[in-house]
Amino acid sequence: MQFKDYYETLGVSRDASGDDIKRAYRKLARKYHPDVSKEKDCEARFKDVQEAYEVLKDADKRDAYNRLGPNWRHGEDFTPPDQDPNFSYQSAGFRDSAEFSDFFSSIFGQRGGAHQPRGDAFQMRGQDRSTRIAISLADSYQGATRSLSFSEPELDARGEVRHKTRTINVTIPKGVVAGQRIRLTGQGGPGFNGGPNGDLFLEIEFEPHALFHAEGHDIHLELPLTPWEAALGAKVVVPTLGGKVEMNIPAGSQAGRKLRLAGRGLPGKPAGDQYVVLTIVVPEARTEEQRALYREMERLMPMAPRATMRV
Repeated sequence: MQFKDYYETLGVSRDASGDDIKRAYRKLARKYHPDVSKEKDCEARFKDVQEAYEVLKDADKRDAYNRLGPNWRHGEDFTPPDQDPNFSYQSAGFRDSAEFSDFFSSIFGQRGGAHQPRGDAFQMRGQDRSTRIAISLADSYQGATRSLSFSEPELDARGEVRHKTRTINVTIPKGVVAGQRIRLTGQGGPGFNGGPNGDLFLEIEFEPHALFHAEGHDIHLELPLTPWEAALGAKVVVPTLGGKVEMNIPAGSQAGRKLRLAGRGLPGKPAGDQYVVLTIVVPEARTEEQRALYREMERLMPMAPRATMRV
C-alpha cells in the first residue's frame, strides 16, 4: 500500500483553510470529471481528488490524517499504524469507504486489510498537549489549587485552525519544581472516532520573587548584614518560605559567605535547603562624628584589601 499525500493531490498546503481546500477541489473536479475531461487518466485522477477532498473537508478526518505526521511522501510504502498504542481499529466504518483506496480504508475504514475485516473503522487517541504555567514559590511550598486559562488550537467544522480559551482547575502538588511537568490525564486533544482523549502536560515555571529564587528544591536568599554583625557575629532573623527563623552569623564573616538552613527549601524527599548568601552594607558617614569614627577604625584596624592585586 502506498501513502497518499492528499494535500499534494489538491495542490494546497498543510495549513490551507477550508475555503482554499474547497476552491482547489472544485477546480480539479471540473478539470478531471470523466464526463467533460479529455485527460487520458481523468477517471483515476477524479477519484483521487474526491478521496482527498473527503478527508480534508472534514475536521475530524483531517486531524486524524495529519497525525500520521508530515514526513510521509506521496507514493511511499505505507503500513497502517495498528502497532502504535495510539491507534486501534473497531467496527463501524464509514459508509462510503468502498469508493476509495485501500490507503483511505486503512485509516478510516478497513475493507479487507490484513488485520481487520471489511467495514472496520479507525479510532485514534487524541494528541497530547502541553503548556507552561507560572506559579509562585508559595504555591509549590504549600500546595495549591489554581484556575488556569490558556489558549489551545482546534479545527472547526470547516477544517480551519481556531484558538479557543480554556479554563481548568489544577491542583499544584507540594514540592513541584521549575521544569517539572504535571500530567492531566484525558485533558489533551479529543480522540478521533471514539478514541480516548490525549493528556495535557503543564510545565512549571516560577514567578519572580522579591527575596528568593529556587534551584531545584533549594531556595537561595541574599542576606544584608551590618559590618559589625559580620565582624562580631550575631543572631539575626531570616525569612524563609515557611516563616521567620533565627540564624547565627559566625564572627568574621565576609561578603559572599554561604550559610545553609537545612530542610528549609521546597518540600521533597528529601526536602531542599535554604542557602543564605551574606552581603555587607556599609553605613554612610553623614556627620563629622561618623567620619571621625571611620578614621579611628582606619588607624586601629589597618588593612590592605587589594594586596593580592599588586596595585
